[in-house]
Amino acid sequence: MFDKGKLAQIKEGVEAFEEKTQKSLEKRPERQEKFYTGSGDEVNRLYTPIDIEDFDYDRDLGLPGEYPYTRGAQPTMYRGRLWTMRMYAGFATAEESNKRYKYLIEQGSMGLSVAFDLPTQIGYDSDHPLSEGEVGKVGVAIDSLADMEVLFDGIPLDKVSTSMTINAPASVLLAMYIAVAEKQGVTADKLRGTIQNDILKEYIARGTYIFPTKPSMRLITNIFEYCSKEVPKWNTISISGYHIREAGSTAAQEVGFTLADGIAYVEAAIKAGLDVDSFAPRLSFFFNAHNDLLEEVAKFRAARRLWAKIMKERFGAKDPRSMRLKFHTQTGGSTLTAQQPENNIVRVAIQTLAAVLGGTQSLHTNSKDEALALPTEDSVRVALRTQQIVAYESGVTNTVDPLAGSYYIEAKTKEIEERAMEYINKIDEIGGAPKAIDMGYIQQEIMDAAYQYQKEVEAGDRIVVGMNKFQIQEEAPKGLLRVDPSVGERQKEKLAKLRAERDNEAVKEKLEALRKACEGDDNLMPFILDAVRVYATLGEICGVMREVFGEYQQSVNL
Repeated sequence: MFDKGKLAQIKEGVEAFEEKTQKSLEKRPERQEKFYTGSGDEVNRLYTPIDIEDFDYDRDLGLPGEYPYTRGAQPTMYRGRLWTMRMYAGFATAEESNKRYKYLIEQGSMGLSVAFDLPTQIGYDSDHPLSEGEVGKVGVAIDSLADMEVLFDGIPLDKVSTSMTINAPASVLLAMYIAVAEKQGVTADKLRGTIQNDILKEYIARGTYIFPTKPSMRLITNIFEYCSKEVPKWNTISISGYHIREAGSTAAQEVGFTLADGIAYVEAAIKAGLDVDSFAPRLSFFFNAHNDLLEEVAKFRAARRLWAKIMKERFGAKDPRSMRLKFHTQTGGSTLTAQQPENNIVRVAIQTLAAVLGGTQSLHTNSKDEALALPTEDSVRVALRTQQIVAYESGVTNTVDPLAGSYYIEAKTKEIEERAMEYINKIDEIGGAPKAIDMGYIQQEIMDAAYQYQKEVEAGDRIVVGMNKFQIQEEAPKGLLRVDPSVGERQKEKLAKLRAERDNEAVKEKLEALRKACEGDDNLMPFILDAVRVYATLGEICGVMREVFGEYQQSVNL
């Protein structure tokens, strides 16, 4: 792209500039000897065409909506349609969460994102002994189709797009959603949304797994197959780098490990007999947005370019939709501080800009008080308004990929892509993501990065405003949202009533059919859906699968 003679001339100019700058530094030194990105990579004083001298416009950049999709998944991006403003919410009971969803829709939220409580995430009913003290705490408690009906009461499912952050029991919650839609008179082919359904990152970074790797991958590929025929507008997985970054990874690790998980899912689906272009267009991704704005923009662009190459060159995808990396973004929960929580509004605004400048398809913005508690209505509204101000007032949505061509952005995009590919190659050498997880390789890499970051914060080498510098005396926070401890008892009462009133013979029959299907090799989704329709509970359905499949036990040597 650059003339060699011109590059030589620029190089001479840069060398002269550096020599002159070194002399001026004797009088006016820089603030610190070296500067680093949020991931700890050194940042040069100046970036020029020399840093991207092998840059090829068609190969590395191209046009928006065209391979390799560096500049965006769609030709007109936000000039055509803004990203989906999808606020993550759910707490206590289905009734209370339903009120919050309606409030968010009234405030301009374009899609729903359901947070489930911990018992629901690991497949236990609210009356299970292990659920004690956790019901409704970090999300909404969903025990059966009856709760799901209340959760979406008055919300037409053919009019909204719904994301559900659920993994191990994703098949059950998706079946409940389909069954609620049926009761509303909405056919499955009209449903739009996403289930996270990413079990590999649970083994890596989050921990809400249930079953061993093999049956977990079976459930995921069963969902791929079922939805490709019955729920074609549904995104069947959200391959998540978010929790990998929350666990302490660098930007390059977030991309590398997330795409390695994506490769494992594609390979599993192909092994199960699916054609890559039959399911790949419905794959989606989920990334974190941190505070280093320019590094984050480069990260999103690198991920998009790298995935396009993987799908085309490694898996032979022919459908352009199979090569487009579509992703949801959530601002970085781990970057929020309990100290001076108002500062979190600024952090979230920067992270929102990073996601938008990086080309996200949907976005959740964290609330200022989430380092302390579940967000209040007021703080959620401010978080949503942050997206709306960026969308309508900042001007960054008026042109596609406005930072393209920046020497720093293009150099950093290439650097992150290359580092991520090094991780993918290493995981391939080990034998793929599941084996690398079992060996503890991915977990150890993340732990090392997290440890390095924490050392820098504690030493004062990395400034976190309000926490290790610029502190003030603060009063104890007031007005935080607290979940009523009686939620657990109310859920137990609802369960007892449900079990007394439902057709228990039908439940027994459908659970036994599911058991036999688990023991064979049928697609499990129709059997799970049948059990859900007769009001078998989440715990009962997962209990059958636990008995047949067993439970995953961490056995890594870190």
